[in-house]
Amino acid sequence: MRRRLAALLVVPALLLSACGGSDDKADKADKGDTSSSAAPSAPADVKPVDTASPMPEVKGAKGKKADITVPKGDPSGKFVVHSVSEGDGDTVKKGDMVVAHYTGKVWKGGKDLGSSYSQGGVPQVIPAGSKTLIPAFSQSVVGQKIGGRVLVVAPPDAAFGKNGSQQMGISGTDTLILVLDIDKTIPTKAEGRQADIPSSLPQVSADKEAPASIKVPKADPPKDLVDKVLIDGKGPAVKNGQTVFMQYSGAAWKPNEGKSEAKLFDSSWNVGTPFITPIGQKRVIEGWDKGLVGKKAGSRVLLVIPPKMAYGDKKQSADLPANSTLVFVVDILDAS
Repeated sequence: MRRRLAALLVVPALLLSACGGSDDKADKADKGDTSSSAAPSAPADVKPVDTASPMPEVKGAKGKKADITVPKGDPSGKFVVHSVSEGDGDTVKKGDMVVAHYTGKVWKGGKDLGSSYSQGGVPQVIPAGSKTLIPAFSQSVVGQKIGGRVLVVAPPDAAFGKNGSQQMGISGTDTLILVLDIDKTIPTKAEGRQADIPSSLPQVSADKEAPASIKVPKADPPKDLVDKVLIDGKGPAVKNGQTVFMQYSGAAWKPNEGKSEAKLFDSSWNVGTPFITPIGQKRVIEGWDKGLVGKKAGSRVLLVIPPKMAYGDKKQSADLPANSTLVFVVDILDAS
């Protein structure tokens, strides 16, 4: 469903999870899922070492795409996490939400996996130490300092496992080489007391780090966009064209449900990482572009989006029929 929300979003990025996050094969195709349909349900528990022979060579300045030279010979088979240059910021702890730029290659043949520094690229958001993400990312950032550059050599059990990633062209025997520039940490959700919501609007509960609960009134939805701030963040206002990091949950407003908890059709909390998108650039539905630009980082926003600013008369699924009014609870974690 994430790809449905961002139907126009096209940015190069690596998929951090070794599993698809959906049991529905059609939904996998719709999302543009880059994992194998037979991928393991959870990444392997592997421990990194600092160095192993042979080692790739990394050149170039931090803040730019890394120049990676793949050594001759086969990789050691060990999971390597090596500090190329130490940062001067705080040390990343397990559970921190880390923003990191990346450059990647496949060891065998030197296949380029792209870089977040390339045009249209976005950094990764990595929950440090998360068991739901591949160790090549989740374990590699723990213990590193903000501002540092890290070289990662990830054998299959630290990456996509024995099934690889067919869509990315990664086989089950491929070792990956990644260079991560650890930029910053961001909040995991909006913090603060949530404002009262008028009874004419959906009632939401989003205190936990989990999909929100959304209850819709037994009434017809408004015909115009609603973008009510529930928690007023302390960060700068989001500007048109910025890349926004957010957690969200979404449901359709079905008046006959009447204050019962609406069935969510999508939530970033189910994916394991926040949703990242340029905003105000027609990369996502119009209601998001219009409703989030100008809101402060750190805010929680209730969006009620009429069909004309969502999917119109196009049916998306059984849960999202034609002419659906959408309700989203969005936590704006950061913008850059």
